[in-house]
Amino acid sequence: MSYGKQSLFALVLALFGCQSGKSITPEETGKMPYGLIEFTFFTPKALPADVTYVGIIDDKKILYSFRSLDSIQDNWATVNTWNNKVRRHAQFNKIRHPPVTMLFCWDSVIDKKTYETHVTFPESVRQKMSVSTGLDDYGEMAWFNTLLFGLAPEGKVKVWLQNTASGNGSSPVEPEKIITLSGDRLDGCKGITQHSQGYEYTKETEEFIKGKTYPYGDW
Repeated sequence: MSYGKQSLFALVLALFGCQSGKSITPEETGKMPYGLIEFTFFTPKALPADVTYVGIIDDKKILYSFRSLDSIQDNWATVNTWNNKVRRHAQFNKIRHPPVTMLFCWDSVIDKKTYETHVTFPESVRQKMSVSTGLDDYGEMAWFNTLLFGLAPEGKVKVWLQNTASGNGSSPVEPEKIITLSGDRLDGCKGITQHSQGYEYTKETEEFIKGKTYPYGDW
C-alpha cells in the first residue's frame, strides 16, 4: 500500500466531508450495550476478494482506519445469488458505535481489478443496532451487532445486519447511498492493492468458473 496511516486518515476525512472538532478519545464515547460492533466481509463460492483498507466514521464522530483486517472467506452456499443465512464473526474488524459513513478498498480477484466502495448508512441502521430484537436461544438479549458485506463479481456489494440470534438469517440493508469506483475513477484507493504483480486464480476458482458466463451469477 502506498499511503501512510496519517495520509489515509486525512483522505477519509476529506472524502466524507468531515471536520475535526474537539479532541475526544473513543473510550470517552462509551460503547453499545452488547459491547463492540463487528463488520465482516464474504464472497460467493470460489469468487475471491481481498479488502485492503477500511475507513469508518461512527455516529459519535469517531474515525476508524483499518489496514489490518480479518481475512475474507467464500461461502459454499452462496452460488448464483445471495444467501441471507451467511454468518461471520470478526477478530479485528470492530468499532464502538453504529456507522454513519464508510469507505473500503478491495481487490476482486475474480474481476482482476481494484474497487473503491463508499457507503452512507441510513438512520434506520443506527436505530436497529441500538434496540434489542428480543431473546436468543440461550435466553439472552439479542441484537443486530454485526454489519455483513457480500462482495461479488463486477464490484457488486450487498449489506446485511446480522443478529446475535441465529434463527431467521440476516436482515438486508438498503444504504442511503452506495457508490463503487474502479479503474481511472479510483480516488482514495488508487495504488492500494495486495496484487500489484497481477491476479492469479486458484485451482478451485478455475474449476468452478469453467463453462460459466461472466459474471457468474445474479448479484
